[in-house]
Amino acid sequence: MGISAVIGTIFIVLYSFTTIGLALLVLLENRNPLKTIPWVIVLIFIPGIGLIVYYFFGRDNRRIRIISRRIYKRFLKLDHKEIKKQKQIFNELPGQFLPLANLLKNSNYSAIFKGSDVSVFTNGSDMFDVLMEDMRSAQSHIHLQYYIFQDDVIGNAVRDLLMAKAREGVKIRVIYDDVGSWDTKNSFFQDMKKENIEIYPYLKVVFPILTSKVNYRNHRKNVVIDGKVGYMGGMNIADRYIGGDRLGLWRDSHFRITGPSVNGLQSAFLLDWYGVSHQLLKGEDYYPELPIYSDMKMQIAMSGPSSHWRTLMHAYIFIISNAKKYIYIQTPYFLPTEALNQALQMAALGNIDVRLMIPKRSDTKSAHLATLSYIDKMLEAGVKVYLYDRGFLHSKLLVVDDMMTCFGSANFDFRSFEHNFEINAFVYQRNFAVKMKEIFLQDMRSCKEVVYSVWRKRPLTERLAESFMRLFAPLL
Repeated sequence: MGISAVIGTIFIVLYSFTTIGLALLVLLENRNPLKTIPWVIVLIFIPGIGLIVYYFFGRDNRRIRIISRRIYKRFLKLDHKEIKKQKQIFNELPGQFLPLANLLKNSNYSAIFKGSDVSVFTNGSDMFDVLMEDMRSAQSHIHLQYYIFQDDVIGNAVRDLLMAKAREGVKIRVIYDDVGSWDTKNSFFQDMKKENIEIYPYLKVVFPILTSKVNYRNHRKNVVIDGKVGYMGGMNIADRYIGGDRLGLWRDSHFRITGPSVNGLQSAFLLDWYGVSHQLLKGEDYYPELPIYSDMKMQIAMSGPSSHWRTLMHAYIFIISNAKKYIYIQTPYFLPTEALNQALQMAALGNIDVRLMIPKRSDTKSAHLATLSYIDKMLEAGVKVYLYDRGFLHSKLLVVDDMMTCFGSANFDFRSFEHNFEINAFVYQRNFAVKMKEIFLQDMRSCKEVVYSVWRKRPLTERLAESFMRLFAPLL
């Protein structure tokens, strides 16, 4: 046997042991079998590439803490006066939602705030006009965090305004996701740094082929102005929300919050700020006394791959499982965990009015194909499915029983529940739930309802492609 043959044999043996070892490691992590099986398939049947893909996207970083529990508690710890107020607000909650509020408190330290006011934006033009006006009025600080910060017309307008406010002496802090904003040139952010704006990428990926950070992204959208006004929802900073793109105008939901709940957004931002800058910011400048506007009760909850609990997924399961009348969902990507999949089907089979709205066309073909593979069983169980056809639906909304509303950055998919850093609001108020239900019903006018008898007659090639992509749904 020649030297080359010996080297080849050694390589094959080492590669085989490495692949088998990684496959065993995946099994020993005791993950959801729906995630374990596709990774084992990838590792064994796609030699070489499988190892690389697993290194980027497969490793479970849930045990790795970006922010220590001590720092986390320090940010969210309440004083004695606030603890008494929290107990009083909890006692005012409808009994059916008390376990949900406790779930968010115990798994995520989510305080409950009473008295906020929320404005809803369903188009980018209106939202950016009001956001820019609020930022122009800033006196102390502007905290801004987005998954995507694009170098386009609206991106330049926001950047220029931030630089102008920095020159006025307003403190500007910016966080953007390094992968989400990959298309944006570094010079775009450097221009802001030259104006003394503090700006950091989240989980910066310097050498993509040498890190698995690329799979764990900060998908949060969060703006806090002077500790008094907050914004959150699904919109990034990009022209697509105003002028559209190849998919048409992006239909999304974003929310302007005033009152006590802004403290929850501020805590979320300052936690992420500590994670990127190691600066521990506290004090009255960031948490001023805020007025009471209503009887609305709200919790701000965060989730991420370094969290001990999958808070948002658990909360969704609880809400869906305890619905009495209806469940309305808007999401651009529908790739539910098995628990959520079953919860929705059981609700529909129990004569709950379950309605699911997804886009007819998507910006991600693989995820959209996998999404469509879930429709058949949903329809069979009695879920009403609507395909939004007036542009691209990017809104994330869950509204239940004219009582509970959940909105924020999280999609209804594996990635948002397990891989991304997300932030959502849980609102306990009838008036707001009715308002969001009406918006959902209005969006239905731009949809085509899927008819089961027609859907099941789709070409075999389409169904095979969808079923194949579903195998990789936990990885998309």
